[in-house]
Amino acid sequence: MDHEVSSVDDLSTRDRVAESILENGPSTATSLATRLGLTPAAVRRHLEHLVEHGLVESREERVRGQRRRGRPARVFVLTAAGRDTFAHTYDDLAADALRFLRATGGDSAVMDFARHRLTEFRNRYERLLADVPVEDQASVLARALTDDGFAASASSTPLGEQICQHHCPVAHVAEEFPQLCEAETEVFAELLGSHVQRLATIAHGDGICTTHLPRTTQSTHVTAVSPTEGESS
Repeated sequence: MDHEVSSVDDLSTRDRVAESILENGPSTATSLATRLGLTPAAVRRHLEHLVEHGLVESREERVRGQRRRGRPARVFVLTAAGRDTFAHTYDDLAADALRFLRATGGDSAVMDFARHRLTEFRNRYERLLADVPVEDQASVLARALTDDGFAASASSTPLGEQICQHHCPVAHVAEEFPQLCEAETEVFAELLGSHVQRLATIAHGDGICTTHLPRTTQSTHVTAVSPTEGESS
């Protein structure tokens, strides 16, 4: 009986570790231990199990700006299989439908669909942001995205605001149809009335989707760049 209870506890803790990575993005064992109130040794044991089963993988931490001395920290991110353990809005049927749409109407038809599916999203968030001061709009949008299942957060940088989405319900479909990401980036620009840059996407293989909102640009404009381009800009 004690063994059975221990196994259940381990499973529950591993779920908490995976969920913390989902909600917070690439994480070190130390940061996970702090967030979850566990010892680093306990976290590493669960991470080893998740890595062994292909649910989590270890990567070298990406450093923006000047690299610190010493060996870069290792961070853990969910794999595609790991994300499969959480709810996804789209499945193979959605991908099949978009393949048919592309075959019959071309890439422009897929883009038209991607924009159309965000119409309700844009209208609803537009009302939500109508009376929000400009400096608070990124945070309000991030909370709304979290309520819709994107596990989003907003943060300030010296160059502007960033919205990070730690979960994407359509990531599997967006891997094949980047128009879904492009349309979402357009909507963010329209909602915030600001030039925005998509620096990273889960569909591209990054741990999180990161959208940068520079403070200096006044006109509404959209720039979708690859993660590599975003890091070098």
